[in-house]
Amino acid sequence: MVSFRPADRRPRLTPVMVLLLLTLGLTGVFAYQAVDAAASHRRTAEATLDDYAMFAAWEFSRLTRGKLEYYLWDYAKTFQYYQPEAANALPPLIHVTKARNKLLECGPSCGSQFFRAYFAMDLAGGGIVHVGENLGGAAWARIRDTLRVHAATFYEKEWGLAVVVVGDSSPTLFGYYLRRDAWDQPTQVAYGFVFADSLVVQALTSPWKETPLLPPALTGITSNESLLSLEVADPAGRVWFRGGRDFPSDYAGTDTLGLQYGGLATTVILDPDVAGDLVIGGLPRSRVPVLVGLLGLTAGLVMVALRQLRRESELARLRSDFVSGVSHELRTPLAQIRMFAETLLLGRVRSDDERHRALDIVNRESQRLTHLVDNVLQFSRAERGTMHIAPEPTRLDRLLQDLVDCFQPLAQARDVRVRVVADGAVTAPVDAGAVRQVVLNLLDNAVKYGPTGQRVTAGLELENGQAVIAVEDEGPGIPPAERSRVWEPYWRLPRDSASAVGGSGIGLAVVKELVQAHGGSVAVTTGTYGGARFIVRFPGATNGAATAAPSQPATA
Repeated sequence: MVSFRPADRRPRLTPVMVLLLLTLGLTGVFAYQAVDAAASHRRTAEATLDDYAMFAAWEFSRLTRGKLEYYLWDYAKTFQYYQPEAANALPPLIHVTKARNKLLECGPSCGSQFFRAYFAMDLAGGGIVHVGENLGGAAWARIRDTLRVHAATFYEKEWGLAVVVVGDSSPTLFGYYLRRDAWDQPTQVAYGFVFADSLVVQALTSPWKETPLLPPALTGITSNESLLSLEVADPAGRVWFRGGRDFPSDYAGTDTLGLQYGGLATTVILDPDVAGDLVIGGLPRSRVPVLVGLLGLTAGLVMVALRQLRRESELARLRSDFVSGVSHELRTPLAQIRMFAETLLLGRVRSDDERHRALDIVNRESQRLTHLVDNVLQFSRAERGTMHIAPEPTRLDRLLQDLVDCFQPLAQARDVRVRVVADGAVTAPVDAGAVRQVVLNLLDNAVKYGPTGQRVTAGLELENGQAVIAVEDEGPGIPPAERSRVWEPYWRLPRDSASAVGGSGIGLAVVKELVQAHGGSVAVTTGTYGGARFIVRFPGATNGAATAAPSQPATA
């Protein structure tokens, strides 16, 4: 035969809890992966937008270089008509003057309005000849020194024209190229020209105004002003040109015209409001709040599930204890009834007094058994929601006295004295059977958990239209922290659970259900002698005589 302990019937919660926690962990991993994927997608989209801004900056620099080369070549080509015979010889002043005159003859179509001066320079010896605007000796000295350094350090052999910016507060701009020999190699003679900075501004403005820097097929916008912010600055930090509105620098790209054209740097910033049009599907939104919310919801549901499992486990334990307690309480009166009934049947009594005592015990234990069965039935009806009461005017003082008289045999078995203290005639609309169950539960509770030989008081008084029934014992009382829990089903005080005193844990729960069904209330306080004082209140009470018998049981 295989025996089972009560613990074997309880649900094993550990595997379920582990599965729930694993589910929460897996949800967290998925949420992290989703957040990481969304962040990666956004980083890719933002990198794409940065690339678009970089492309726009590159395109602007390319167009500007073309414009500068177009404007400045008209200056440079006039030197081609007047070349000295020796490759490294400095041209005479007359040749430089003729080149200047050739340009002036061409007029505004060749940009003569931006022209300031022509010069030729021997890089080896430092000699220089120039015509045009009188720039002053100091200016020509700066041009000569800068040109010699630039040509020796930066000028690339494959370059044609080069543009140099001289000075800080009031810069001077000049362009130059190195004359080439018969083998197309640069010589030590530089031809150059000084021009106004307005020419550079015009070269920067033209691409910005005339050419979309991003394909209109992508943006649907042909105006750079409404899409981009542009800034062109030289290495000294001077801003030569600005275009568009000021946008946050979330998506920006830079490029440079290079050292060949003065080192001017181009910075382009995309408008964030239209940046999404450049990315297929738009700029991805952050899903972090939604995912965090879902993860929090999942965590909350898991916590609720764990709590429900724990409550279910606790409820299963309490029900197991309830079954054990009820079985114990049933076994005791049944054993007494069976023993004395067999004694009477077998004629083992020696006198009428013994026969009367045996019958008295059978009657008393049957009352206990009836009381316990009534409790279980009432509790079962309350849990199913099928408990009903039939209130009618009842003399509670008489009902209380009758109940105490009926309970006296059970109390005397433990040498307990029960007395009634009633505040005159009190009538209330109650179900007499329900009140009987309430009072008997309170008296049984007082006798069971109180000391032997104690005195139990059942009081009745009228207070603010309420009938107040109070049962007070001389036991150890109930700690304040646990007074609200004594009304819960299956719950017993820890000291009582560990003691030999039997109990089902539903008596006070039945009291609460029956009293609340009348619209009343229950409470427990400390009694006069330190014990527990249980108080129930029934509304609608008055002074006067009852019109119905107080002994009808509660109906279900």
